[in-house]
Amino acid sequence: MEAVTIISRDPAFQEMSSRILRDHFRTVSFSDLKPASDYIYNDTPSLVVVDIPKGDDATISFINLIKEDPLFSRLPILVVFDGDIDPRGWENILCEDYLRKADAERDILPRVKLGIMRFERVVEISPLTRLPGNLSITRQIQGRLDNNEIFALAYADLDNFKPFNDRYGFGRGDELIRMTGRIILNTVKESQSQGFFVGHIGGDDFVIIMKPDLIGKAVENIIERFDTMIAGFYDTADWDAGYIFAADRKGVWSKLPVTSISIGITDTERRAFSHHGELMQRASEMKSYAKKFAGSCYKMDQREKKTNPA
Repeated sequence: MEAVTIISRDPAFQEMSSRILRDHFRTVSFSDLKPASDYIYNDTPSLVVVDIPKGDDATISFINLIKEDPLFSRLPILVVFDGDIDPRGWENILCEDYLRKADAERDILPRVKLGIMRFERVVEISPLTRLPGNLSITRQIQGRLDNNEIFALAYADLDNFKPFNDRYGFGRGDELIRMTGRIILNTVKESQSQGFFVGHIGGDDFVIIMKPDLIGKAVENIIERFDTMIAGFYDTADWDAGYIFAADRKGVWSKLPVTSISIGITDTERRAFSHHGELMQRASEMKSYAKKFAGSCYKMDQREKKTNPA
């Protein structure tokens, strides 16, 4: 079920909008901006309804801050206001649609449905992780290259994910990918609050863009959290054994280690790149190198940074 977040200091509006929407969407309501922001970053909804009291610049700044983040630039926001349109003009509010509070009981459901439908038509995101997909990844990398930005690119994927999926089923496999995406996003956001990017290439592959001096510690934390989390996805007997008996990608049955995460990193600080494909290729090479080592690890260029045995 699609998720809608409602932000309003008006209890009557919260109750009314939740009552109307909850038969069609999973709704979560907030009165304060800080917990609402934390929730949006941790569990990105399909649309956000924001009730702006007259003259409330803090809420307008909150909306604009979210929309200026590359992860949420296309997250649809429906603004609700009481009275006439703010005379300062809509160019000051980065939203997709608006609704007068007097009309909300009649119009909020069709406006929310339309906003989500429009969003799904024009935005390319992973339906599983709600992270930007390949088109957005390409645009992010190339745009930064064209602007001569200094940044680091990490390419992450899971080791031995196919046998895990084969043994436990697609449901548990999808949940593992979803949780991996959440770990990556939350950890990167903690390390660099603005200007970062996390994308989901597809399957069990992810991309991270961060400042070069911050990415090393961030991926160390990702690895630590992933290795703590992964134990809960295995049956006790398999985890205690340290392997599962399954077919590898070539169809050969053998004892395969538990799933780990490998990350390859490159950056634009040590060498120049002109095309996004070059940068992705270099990060992919580093990721392939990391996969040669047992357990979760990351490799940056040709220098060994961290290896965690399973």
